[in-house]
Amino acid sequence: MGQRWLITGCSSGLGHALATAAARTGAQLAVTARRTADLQDLVTAWPGLITPLPLELRDATSCEAAVREATDRLGGIDVLVNNAGVGLFGAVEEVSDGELRDQLETLVVGPWRLTRLVLPLMRAQGHGHILNVSSVVGRTTFPGLGAYTAGKHALEGMSQALAMEAAPHNIRVTVLEPGMFATRYGSSLAEAAHRIDAYDATNRPMLEGTRGLAANPETGRPEDFAARVLDIVNADVPTPLRIPVGDDAYGYLELVEQASRDELATARALTRTSLSPTTIPAPSPIP
Repeated sequence: MGQRWLITGCSSGLGHALATAAARTGAQLAVTARRTADLQDLVTAWPGLITPLPLELRDATSCEAAVREATDRLGGIDVLVNNAGVGLFGAVEEVSDGELRDQLETLVVGPWRLTRLVLPLMRAQGHGHILNVSSVVGRTTFPGLGAYTAGKHALEGMSQALAMEAAPHNIRVTVLEPGMFATRYGSSLAEAAHRIDAYDATNRPMLEGTRGLAANPETGRPEDFAARVLDIVNADVPTPLRIPVGDDAYGYLELVEQASRDELATARALTRTSLSPTTIPAPSPIP
């Protein structure tokens, strides 16, 4: 029997490509979308291998039902891929409490909840692999994407703690950090309802560039992402916690890491200057 996968967000893009690639290997898959009608092409293409499930990540009951149904239909879950997500564009000042809450519910709370539901199953069977789909912005951010990148930063932080906790139970954890891929992310990117003109010069070019990602000739193919994920899942050697996906992701994250090192060096130099002997007050005499 092939591996048993639960993959969220499979109606299009990276999730759809990954479900297709995994099905080709003979894996049994529970795939989710808000509307199961959007999964019908996968069910038709892979009869007997694909179980379509409705899932609303922001709803605890929906998450519990999806994991329960996936476990009942597949007999267990070997691989969980927290892929579903949605983006919100807006300056920090523009994003309301409700919009921020919805964004974090989808990007952090939902995946955390699914992970919590699946972990007892994986511990009982003695193995498992949890893959959380982050982004290159899981290590940095861009103007207008504060809420989205806050969610991805939080997902990566959770994953890092989880990796240490799950390792003794033979459960692997991987954070996938895709670069630019041709998905509906840009076209489906929601905008904060409250607009402040003062931020247009800084943020609008970023929004326009993000909207056009799918049409960019340098944007990667979701099928390439799927192939890379299969390599990671089937690797018989230890893999890093964080794995960039796509050549552009490696190039970009190298720049991010260098900027981080430069920032740390500048902060260290500033600290040493501010704490030099000439600026430290002399200690008070001891009575």
